[in-house]
Amino acid sequence: MTEASIKGLTPRALDIFHTLVSAYLDGGQPVGSRTLAKLSPYDLSPASIRNNMSDLEEAGLLFSPHISAGRIPTQSGLRLFVDGLMEYDVNLAEDEQSSIDGECAARGISVSELLEKTSKTLSGLSKCASLVLSPSSDAGLQHFEFVPIGDNRALAVLVRADGQVENRLIDLPVGVPASLLTRANNYMNAKLEGHNMAAAMQMIRSEIAANKAEIDVLTAALVEQGLGLWSDGKGDEGAALILRGHSILLEDVQAGDDLAEIRSLFDALEARENALRLLDATKQGDGVQIFIGAENNLFSNTGCSMVIAPYHNASRSIIGAIGVIGPRHMNYAKIIPMVDYTSRAIARVLGQ
Repeated sequence: MTEASIKGLTPRALDIFHTLVSAYLDGGQPVGSRTLAKLSPYDLSPASIRNNMSDLEEAGLLFSPHISAGRIPTQSGLRLFVDGLMEYDVNLAEDEQSSIDGECAARGISVSELLEKTSKTLSGLSKCASLVLSPSSDAGLQHFEFVPIGDNRALAVLVRADGQVENRLIDLPVGVPASLLTRANNYMNAKLEGHNMAAAMQMIRSEIAANKAEIDVLTAALVEQGLGLWSDGKGDEGAALILRGHSILLEDVQAGDDLAEIRSLFDALEARENALRLLDATKQGDGVQIFIGAENNLFSNTGCSMVIAPYHNASRSIIGAIGVIGPRHMNYAKIIPMVDYTSRAIARVLGQ
């Protein structure tokens, strides 16, 4: 709490500040002098505590949301408190570590499934909404396959060198034999491996247009259909977003105006450009970052904060971020190490 000390606050005032903010985060309500008198380790009267609260208010760390109400931390006061928490290495409870590790230990699932499961677990453990940001991959292509899943339908499966798997459904012409799918698979795998999608598409389409592709017309048509699935402009741009636990956060909001603001926040997060900006903001720092209220434009007037941390691939490049969105009075002491541990658990899996 160095900044507060510079403002001339006494150690007793700082202890009262810490006690008040802890009580506010626990209940989400303004804290009065009588409550602080019971919680404070000092044998102080409510009047003496009010004098210290006035000093804290003059320092810009507390304010009263209503006349004759208790005090709550200002945004700068809450930032000061949270930054203090970041100085301590708080361990996550063993059962919470096990829950997160259990999802990350699953075998035979795609990266997107891993992120989906981990996000759901994080929401449940934090009792907040969770989000995962992951940029669409431009990694080299490793494997492509058409997998028949019923009459006249197939699943186009694209596996990238960084482990990301993308699946898209397609409709097949009536009566397409399995041998045609096999020929298309073999041709595409021979051409795709090691290239990114843009380069592979250009090469394959040039070969087909020049009649240099050693495949028949039907196979060429199927190959073109497969390429078309990733030529919509969304394959290598923007950021993918997974949001879980909306209802948990909405249940914590009681006022109708706040409810509307929270819903607007979710709508804004769904916008691709906002998700990408949020991911870029996460890359600006190292490790866990906390955005309190209006520190990020997305959260202005929502009464929400976000704790988020990037995760890395095997080469230590940041490829995404995972975090928690909760009320301003969320349990930062619990959630900060939880988000940190989850991001590291994901990085361990992606680095294998």
